[in-house]
Amino acid sequence: MLEDILLEHNLKEFLEANKQNFESYLLNQAVNVREKINDILRVGDIDLINNAHKLTSYIINGNEQEKLRAFAKQEGVAWATFSLTLSFKLEWVQAIRRTLWHFIQKYNDELKSISIESFFQLEKQINNQIDYFLNEFFINYSTYKDALISSQRKVVEALSVPIIPITPTICILPLIGSVDTYRTSILEEKVLTEIGRLHIHTLIMDLSGISDMETEVIDHLMKVIYGTSMMGCSTVITGLRPDVVRQMIQLGVQFGHETKTYATLQQALNQYLIN
Repeated sequence: MLEDILLEHNLKEFLEANKQNFESYLLNQAVNVREKINDILRVGDIDLINNAHKLTSYIINGNEQEKLRAFAKQEGVAWATFSLTLSFKLEWVQAIRRTLWHFIQKYNDELKSISIESFFQLEKQINNQIDYFLNEFFINYSTYKDALISSQRKVVEALSVPIIPITPTICILPLIGSVDTYRTSILEEKVLTEIGRLHIHTLIMDLSGISDMETEVIDHLMKVIYGTSMMGCSTVITGLRPDVVRQMIQLGVQFGHETKTYATLQQALNQYLIN
């Protein structure tokens, strides 16, 4: 066992006695990361030097697999949360590997106490521990990063289709920017869901902020309007731009009698809130 080998040769005590030299050698090995240590500490509250000693301790104490796994998870989540560069992490851990083996060699040069058989066993188990840490780190980084992206995407989707209640039965849906087929699919799902949830009677869809609208999007938008009508909600369209109107005319698109249009959102609000 790794622990038996290290207890026999007092390697832990040797590394502790050479802690400062270990850090200096490690920084020389991690050429790119050493310039980023303070930035990583500031951005993610991650102390790379202290964590290097912690990782080395877990590796040396071969019976602390669960602590090593938990530490790898903690690191993976932290690096994913703050979007820290993965190449820095890989370089840092590989620098720790090289530094650890450098000091194992120095230790053996001084004491000549590690047999060939013990050395090969030591090499296998230490490198396996480091590889295990890296594997767990990347698994947890990837898992948590995917969860973050999914969560952020849901936030973006919600913001991209902001349905704003202005009375208990009237809502405004201002659409801004480009509207592609992906966004219209989100639009359809959220509009129909919110009509049912909020019992919306009138949905004012303001298109004055639309910068571009593809042909497929116009067709999809008409389906959304038709769907709102099926749910008993009337749609009011405001702010149609001339180029969008021309596209709709060329496609032969016509609004149903239940869909009203106004030149501006203000005109619609005057009609539904004041009159």
